[in-house]
Amino acid sequence: METVAVGVYVTQTTGKAAWTGTIAALTYAPSVLLGPIGGALADHFDRRRYLATIALLETVLAGWLAVLAASHHLSLTAVAVIVLLEGTAVAFYMPATSAMTPDLVPQEELLGAMSLGAAQWNLGRVVGPALAGLVITAWSLAAAFWANAVSFGAVLASLALVRVPPLARRDGGLRRVWHTIAEGVAAARRDAGIRTALLLLLATTFLVSPFIGLVPAVAIKVFHRGAAGTSALVTAQGAGAVAAALAAGPLAARIGRGRLLLGALLLVGPLAAAYGLAPRFPLAVVGILLLGCCYLAVLSGTSTVCQLRAPRALRARVASLFMLCVGGGHALGLVIQGWLGDRVGLPAVTAATGLLLLAVVATTRLLRPGLFAAMGAIREPEAAMAMPLPEVSGSPSGPGAGPPVPEPPR
Repeated sequence: METVAVGVYVTQTTGKAAWTGTIAALTYAPSVLLGPIGGALADHFDRRRYLATIALLETVLAGWLAVLAASHHLSLTAVAVIVLLEGTAVAFYMPATSAMTPDLVPQEELLGAMSLGAAQWNLGRVVGPALAGLVITAWSLAAAFWANAVSFGAVLASLALVRVPPLARRDGGLRRVWHTIAEGVAAARRDAGIRTALLLLLATTFLVSPFIGLVPAVAIKVFHRGAAGTSALVTAQGAGAVAAALAAGPLAARIGRGRLLLGALLLVGPLAAAYGLAPRFPLAVVGILLLGCCYLAVLSGTSTVCQLRAPRALRARVASLFMLCVGGGHALGLVIQGWLGDRVGLPAVTAATGLLLLAVVATTRLLRPGLFAAMGAIREPEAAMAMPLPEVSGSPSGPGAGPPVPEPPR
């Protein structure tokens, strides 16, 4: 609901897709700088208490936005500051939630669990925008912001019910934060499956994912549908994502995780082009539904690769690199595509970037098939736990000490 309300406010206030994209990018930009720090902290503190503290901060920020809207003191500057702070909270929050999931389910159920986690988040993107359209039309933007603030009660209640095994204590306190960040980066760099998943994820978020943040500009500037059109597009995208999340587990069991991820990577670009070039609003709704389905399959597939191949002690740090790729690629793509959209048109930009992603994925598949094979391989839990953490300094072997993960056959 907040996403729709902020998008409508910014687009109606400025009339520029560049501003819509820039404000939306502020949600993801902190992940670039702070995501790795969040991963290191999540591997240091009790994750449940850590998450509860951040959720309380998010509640305060959501309430602040609602108060400003209700008192008619809302401005672009205030929205930008609050969205940036909320993005900062997300940068610290998401690595810990991703790292907790493998502790709650068996390994063979991890893709299904992550997909269901994505399903509940995207179910909010189905129900929330629809409610936002009704609430904004019947009452005001402030009412949508208040609903968002109240919703954090459900987050805190959920955290109160979660039980996870304690992490092994590590000496050195917070002075080790930068050291532990470097450990996570080194481990991801050495593992061909994680490295490939992160690079393809970065390409996808930079070239395709801006379609999410630019929905208000498409609805208002391209199709002239206002808040109701924005809600319809966001709801359709969320519905597609929920469908993909529910289908991911059965599909992976039938055709394999690797093939499912490869298919999603090859399809997401053409679907983005089809959505961008849709000549009528109903076709755009269908297009974004299919695009949302395929995009969620890419996110859940690459996230599963990273979590299955990372040792438990490094999961939050690897998850923070995942969020860095999502946030960095999405934020940069939003700014660039919003700016280009004001000059050459959003439909042309969305179509061109979608086809460019298809070229990147197809070229990688043809020239380096072994990299896709690495993403489909699962590291045995015992081997993952036994893999020594890479020494960043002070080791006779120098950087990256410990047996490297072998490259797959090319």
